Amino acid sequence: MGNGDIRVRGFAARAGGWSARHRWAAVGIWVLFVVLAMGIGSAVGTVEVKESDQLGGETHTAARIIEDAGIDEPASETVLVQSKDGSVKATDADFKAAVAAVVAAVEKTGKVTDVTSPYDSDTISKDGRSALVQFDMRGDSETAGERVEPVLEAVEGVQKDHSSLRIEEIGGASMMKTFDDAFGDDFQQAEYSAVPVALGILLIAFGALVAALLPVALAVTAIMATMGLMSIVSHFQPMDDTASSVMLLVGLAVGVDYCLFYLRREREERAAGRDPETALRIAAATSGRAVIVSGVTVCVAMAGMLFTGLATFEAMGLASLMVVAVAMVGSVTVLPALLSLLGRRVEKGRIPFLHPDKRRKNGNGGHADEGSRFWSAVLKVVLAKPGVSLVVAAGALLAIAAPAVGMKTQNLTLDQEFGDSLPIVQTYNRVNDAFPGGSEPAEVIVKADDINAAEVKTALAEFKEQAVSSGASRGPVEIKLHDAQNIAYVYVPLVGGSDLDKAGTSLDKLRDEVRPATLGKVDGLQAPITGQVAGSKDFNDQLAGAVAPVFAFVVVFAFLLMLLSFRSLTVAITSIVLNLLSVGAAYGILVAVFQHGWGASLVGAEGVGAIITWLPLFLFVILFGLSMDYHVFVVSRIREARMRGRSTNEAIKHGVVTTAGVVTSAAVIMVAVFAIFGTLSMQSMKQMGVGLAAAVLIDATIIRGVLLPAVMALLGERNWYLPKWLHWLPDLTHDESPEAVAPVARDDEGEPLRV
Repeated sequence: MGNGDIRVRGFAARAGGWSARHRWAAVGIWVLFVVLAMGIGSAVGTVEVKESDQLGGETHTAARIIEDAGIDEPASETVLVQSKDGSVKATDADFKAAVAAVVAAVEKTGKVTDVTSPYDSDTISKDGRSALVQFDMRGDSETAGERVEPVLEAVEGVQKDHSSLRIEEIGGASMMKTFDDAFGDDFQQAEYSAVPVALGILLIAFGALVAALLPVALAVTAIMATMGLMSIVSHFQPMDDTASSVMLLVGLAVGVDYCLFYLRREREERAAGRDPETALRIAAATSGRAVIVSGVTVCVAMAGMLFTGLATFEAMGLASLMVVAVAMVGSVTVLPALLSLLGRRVEKGRIPFLHPDKRRKNGNGGHADEGSRFWSAVLKVVLAKPGVSLVVAAGALLAIAAPAVGMKTQNLTLDQEFGDSLPIVQTYNRVNDAFPGGSEPAEVIVKADDINAAEVKTALAEFKEQAVSSGASRGPVEIKLHDAQNIAYVYVPLVGGSDLDKAGTSLDKLRDEVRPATLGKVDGLQAPITGQVAGSKDFNDQLAGAVAPVFAFVVVFAFLLMLLSFRSLTVAITSIVLNLLSVGAAYGILVAVFQHGWGASLVGAEGVGAIITWLPLFLFVILFGLSMDYHVFVVSRIREARMRGRSTNEAIKHGVVTTAGVVTSAAVIMVAVFAIFGTLSMQSMKQMGVGLAAAVLIDATIIRGVLLPAVMALLGERNWYLPKWLHWLPDLTHDESPEAVAPVARDDEGEPLRV
């Protein structure tokens, strides 16, 4: 074979070859695809996930009843009037004057309706020190935060005139405005800073501006195209802002990774003396194939979210799946075309002190990353004592994962999510202390054929009385009728308040005892119970039911993909076990830091006693998919070296050392991008960022650098075991680069080794 000869087999190799031969056509098709996707997406618009579709259980039923009835719930606001030192009571003249002043001030703004005095609604605390003035904002509840400022200013004005009292406003609109002011730019800043961070790390990795820009350009164009596709797909599967944020995170991570894998292999082959055309063809056949295997595996993992039955998860899964597929296709089509067009100009814009040529050199005249020297030293120890290395590394990860056994999940309350840094959070706590459950009451949505029928009114009265007598609520229980729609809203402050465990017990009493004994006796009457506590419980219940099918789907399909891609039962099994160990360690870190508070201050977080409900399943799907990037890339190089005739230990060392630079660079980018989200103010975002960053770091170091080589060294030739009864499986392996003039690897009986 000459320098330019290489067998071509597989989609990646054929796609790369076609793109290299039709460079301008490939680039033009990609640009046209991105422009069309964005244009069509902008033209058709995006369909948002409806509130009624976001949750299951009774919460979903209640939202559906409200939606079908056409009732637009206004944003409710509450003003807490409270004695600062306990010397003033609600019966005192000064207190009554303050209440009257609040009522008059908010009415005067013209922005509110249905203002209710605590003396009419009996919203006065048992100790007589606190009272609630309640009202609704006029207009659409979703935009109420934009109109609430005059009301807040009016309440502040009353506060100035009554220094002995605490007069503070809280509610849907005021919280919306406060959070938008405090955190509205958080996400945008995180998203905008992710790209410069990735570019900076790539500059260090490649030492050349053009080479560093290519992965970022591919990732950004893949994200832009997916944004357009999301709008189109939203007409079949509604999308939301969370799906967009997750799509950006995943798109940037995999887009950069895939391009990085491809580009580094092409560079490596050129450094080994290949001409640019041959180097590109080898990169297409090897790294291109690894990208496709990895991409398909990630897509399968993301598809697991579609089994949750939760619209937000389905949107996240579909958006992530699309951006991975787009980035994968771009990596094996437009990237080879760009590399072919650029040739050696990919090294343009060299930064001398950063360029790899200045940082690396080995004794054989070849090149090896500085980082590979470190991994060479590590591997020398691991391969010398693989059993000890396996026990130590696995034991360490199991110890890290141990706290996950006691994981507690729930939707975070306001004070858990934001701490006490915001005044409105302190108001939330004061309202809950004075009126347990009053700030987030359970809402019973009662629908009847005739809401004013005698038996319905009797049932409502009995429900109101038994809600308090059962111990589920201390009252006051408020009933709000919508006669035209034959619907009643019953607001029940739950005993337990912001303590979701205790409040959950109260909710169970309402659902299982009080409702059946009262409202449940009326034929044809519906009375689903919703609210924050109910929403958290229903969400938890639905997720719990989805865990088994999602885990099974992801694990089984990932196993099958590994089996087909490497034609090795052993590789498929070890891939799954190592990935599960990585996920378990991430869970352990989350629980230790955010549930127990161990070392929380080191990451600027707090121990809030729980992990947000959606995170464990989300992390499993994302991490299981992303960790396959490294695994497929490393194992592909090990397999390639083994097929060239190297011994198993030599192949392991070669595979890990030669991929160390690219895996390290890719991991550093992922960790940096995810860590940005760990700096946000919201505890849920901190949990996501820290969990993802820690898992990727563990995966790229302990898993790929220690456990994987230790396990493979212990297994030896059994790494490539495929039972004869599975030989009928399609061969999706790739052909090797032309170094394979070495003897074909054979087993102990002299038969060619099947890999």
